Amino acid sequence: MIDATHRRRIAWILILIVDLGYAAWGAAAAVSPGGLVGPGGKAILPAGYEGYSGRSWSELAGSSPGIAGYMTVLFRTYGIHCVVFGVLGSAIAVTAFRRGETWAWWALLVANSAALISAMTYDRTVNAIGPFEITEYLGLALVWGALLVTAPFGAWSRPRAAAT
Repeated sequence: MIDATHRRRIAWILILIVDLGYAAWGAAAAVSPGGLVGPGGKAILPAGYEGYSGRSWSELAGSSPGIAGYMTVLFRTYGIHCVVFGVLGSAIAVTAFRRGETWAWWALLVANSAALISAMTYDRTVNAIGPFEITEYLGLALVWGALLVTAPFGAWSRPRAAAT
């Protein structure tokens, strides 16, 4: 049986990987929203627009460049929010969570759940789910699994009786 210290070590590393990945995706979205690959090899921003509206992104950009530009700014801003979340989540994982502070466990549960579920909801709403978007599901499973085995309550938190 792996003891609590080893479980926490594995857990904070898994959470760190997920949160840094989220931050990296956000940086790519902020820097190049039209170049971030989405479903079918198409850029995620046009793929999302086309999946939601049923219309062509290039048609929108040609006929309403202001609207396309505004959507690009919104997507860049979303990317920046992902960077901020990912960096803060990573910082919590490598500091307070690593030390076993209960508030950090709850913060990572709530923040990762909200961030990843909202990203999944966006993808489903705009019908833009490709191979990369599946990593959100994997990331959430990794975070929830890591948090499950380090829960500050229940069977995982109680010390085991020594064998006699």
